Amino acid sequence: METWDAITARRNVREFSDRAIADADLDRVLEAGRIAPSSQNNQPWDFVVITDREMLRELATVWRGGGHIANAAAAVAMVIPDEEEPRARERNRFDIGQATMQMMIAAADLGIGSGHSAVGDQDLARSVLGVPKGKLVAFVMDLGYPADRPLKPGTRLKRRSFDEVIHRNGW
Repeated sequence: METWDAITARRNVREFSDRAIADADLDRVLEAGRIAPSSQNNQPWDFVVITDREMLRELATVWRGGGHIANAAAAVAMVIPDEEEPRARERNRFDIGQATMQMMIAAADLGIGSGHSAVGDQDLARSVLGVPKGKLVAFVMDLGYPADRPLKPGTRLKRRSFDEVIHRNGW
């Protein structure tokens, strides 16, 4: 796909086929996150990749709306330092958002759907993933081939209109 097509094809996928993701494709998605931009090149992230079905089922329980993780082909836990200082915490969350979106677009380019879930139970998430103290499982991105329909570039996206969202030289 062209970059613009991957951007417009990407959507949140909650139902996945049982098709596995090739290791090379999963590595390409992960590499997109690894090379993402970050404030002062801080690269605050670690990514924990899960493909084991039982671990995916356990991970699906760390948030009330995370059930879709259980049937994904893979999940990536986004881990950042558990910062006390608000500015550092904000910076890390912005950076991890950039890495995540870059991975989601790379996945869409390969026809792989993605979604995300919050993490409400940090203790359970850390236990399932073996994440050390001092780290925060910021959220979980799930990956897999859509069960309902393949990803394809869209032009009729359900979004606010361009003119409603864009303000030039001020509000």
